[in-house]
Amino acid sequence: MIFTVTPIYALAAAIIYMVLWMRVTAKRSAAGQSIGDGGDVDLLLRVRQHGNCAEWVSFVLILMILAEGMGAPSLYLHISGALLLLGRIAHPFGLKKDNAGHALRYVGNGSNMLATLNLMICLGVNILGV
Repeated sequence: MIFTVTPIYALAAAIIYMVLWMRVTAKRSAAGQSIGDGGDVDLLLRVRQHGNCAEWVSFVLILMILAEGMGAPSLYLHISGALLLLGRIAHPFGLKKDNAGHALRYVGNGSNMLATLNLMICLGVNILGV
């Protein structure tokens, strides 16, 4: 099986992941903090932005690979991939230390939940042979 859709979104997500990682590394260097956050709230924020990306990207891409491998229609894969990228771009801007209800945080997590639900349906349909 040759995967043609999932790698597109994996590459784009990897770019976002690396940008977030570089932000953590730059802040660690500036703060002189090798591990942990040392009580630096801005460093903790960047660590969580990166961590949230790692959590969602890995989970959604695994589901995408499985769905694509089972023959899910590419339209559904593109929908989930686009939702994944939307969420990963929006979330870091909405994850604020002083505003837990920022709209972009909801967009980020909400779009990734929709991507996951879409892929769960694709997998369920294929598993049940519906």
